[in-house]
Amino acid sequence: MVSTAELEQKAAWVRRRTFEMVISAGSGHLGGSFSSTDILVSLYYGGVLVHDPANPARDGRDRLIASKGHSSLALYPILADRGYFPLADLEGFNDAGSTLGGHPDTRTPGIETVTGSLGHGLGIGAGLALGAKRNGDTSRTYVLIGDGESQEGAIWESAMFAAQHKLSGLTVIVDNNGVSATDHTANTINVEPVVDKWTAAGWDSRSVDGHSFDELLSAFQGEGNWDRPKAVIANTIKGKGVSFMEDTAAFHHGLPSGDQIELARAELS
Repeated sequence: MVSTAELEQKAAWVRRRTFEMVISAGSGHLGGSFSSTDILVSLYYGGVLVHDPANPARDGRDRLIASKGHSSLALYPILADRGYFPLADLEGFNDAGSTLGGHPDTRTPGIETVTGSLGHGLGIGAGLALGAKRNGDTSRTYVLIGDGESQEGAIWESAMFAAQHKLSGLTVIVDNNGVSATDHTANTINVEPVVDKWTAAGWDSRSVDGHSFDELLSAFQGEGNWDRPKAVIANTIKGKGVSFMEDTAAFHHGLPSGDQIELARAELS
């Protein structure tokens, strides 16, 4: 069993690699990638996902749909570290011809579907979960969405569909960092109270500290109402790990420059 300390070390490594990828490429979405890093580390290193890097398409695997595709930057180092492709490939992030782009692509081993046009990942995940249920497949589907993404109506259509069909093999994880591309969500379309809305839609929902591995793993692995899909509302900090980036829309897709680069490196070390 991986310890909390080991998970914290791995998350720190992921943030450092993600940062260097973006700085080298001169493009990328750091804010949401940093807020979702601990969620992804929990899934891939905490014994949650059933997956096989040697056979990414194996039957019976669990699936992760990174619906907030701009946060896939944090997923790439994880997939490389788990053996889906060489670590050296990270150096070509966003280069012409690279399979590692600003949004996920199925050319990348370990990526289940193209995402990034927000609002669609949960519908895909619900379809996969429905197919698994009808086939007697016990695998699970996890869908990572953003709170800003939750402002889109397609999310709630998919949520109602999943509850209607009692898709107990489906888990949605809301990266609830409170900031979207241009402003705090409370100033655009307020999605709170998030937990109450998912509960009202028919989901077994709970709120956790999205930077606590103990709380994340407890939510993913713990008991619940298994006649319903599960919603894990992970309360996070946009830009987590770099003080001047935290809780600000400026670094949704903005990049550090000048002295900020070395300051960020020092805080991530």
